[in-house]
Amino acid sequence: MSVQIETTVRRATPADAAAVARIYNEGIEDRIATFETRLRTPQEMEERIAGGEPMLVAERGGAVVGFASWVPYSDREVYAGVGNYTVYVARGARGSGVGSALMRRLIAEAEAAGLWKLLSLILTTNEASLALARRHGFREVGVHRRHARLDGEWRDAVLVERSIGEADLPG
Repeated sequence: MSVQIETTVRRATPADAAAVARIYNEGIEDRIATFETRLRTPQEMEERIAGGEPMLVAERGGAVVGFASWVPYSDREVYAGVGNYTVYVARGARGSGVGSALMRRLIAEAEAAGLWKLLSLILTTNEASLALARRHGFREVGVHRRHARLDGEWRDAVLVERSIGEADLPG
């Protein structure tokens, strides 16, 4: 009989910065979650959290095992309701529902903040992130071919989007 460990999702605080940096750095090292290659320091993540980036963390057994956030898609006023999201889960917690817990709360908080759309660019090789997006109602808009280089190789990225709030109503 397996024991389910409850996942709690809450707003990130500066005290979470080291755990968030560790999880983000795992994503960088794995080379499937981001085009970034430079590892981040806890201080950099603390600045993002303290600077007001709407970041959430998932906890299990008192340990931070994932994070999610969104940033404005553009600084143009007409796109003020569009956010670019990201979700990262610690290696040891992947495939256990942490990503879904984060995504549910992220969508709810983005809607409460007045957003009408969330989008993300996901590497075509990141099957877990693509499946997470699909499970939560995101549609694949298309593929950006040769979007950027990662370790010197061109990589493709899938653009996903989901309307939320008022924009998600029929008609």
